[in-house]
Amino acid sequence: APVYSHLVYDIVEGETHCIRQPDVVIVEGLNVLQTGTGRAPMFVSDFFDFSIYVDAHEDDIEQWYVERFLTLHATVFRDPSSYFHRYATLTTDEATEVAREVWRSINLVNLRENVQPTRERAHLILEKGRDHAVRRVKLRKL
Repeated sequence: APVYSHLVYDIVEGETHCIRQPDVVIVEGLNVLQTGTGRAPMFVSDFFDFSIYVDAHEDDIEQWYVERFLTLHATVFRDPSSYFHRYATLTTDEATEVAREVWRSINLVNLRENVQPTRERAHLILEKGRDHAVRRVKLRKL
């Protein structure tokens, strides 16, 4: 599997993880339950024994995104090699506005168009509250 770097915000060229005969493999990602628009005969999720979709209200997800952006703004964005270093000199108010704009123009669009439509393909849906506690559990009949 390729190695992904949150520092450079991309796959690390030439680096991989090799997994040999594990008892359990957890695959995490926003798009792992997508079926695509082409005529592919199978999808990565066809190889899953069980899938979980973690859901929450859009307002809560936005708030968590802004909080995470501000944490990164105060830490990793300061690293000159960080993909997001260009945001390091923003004030907290400016960084908050940038985070909200990124949320509205990119992440919310992706959530609505690509992620949420996969929710019903999951075996289990966990609905989280603003405090991250699980508020509701939906289990598909197995």
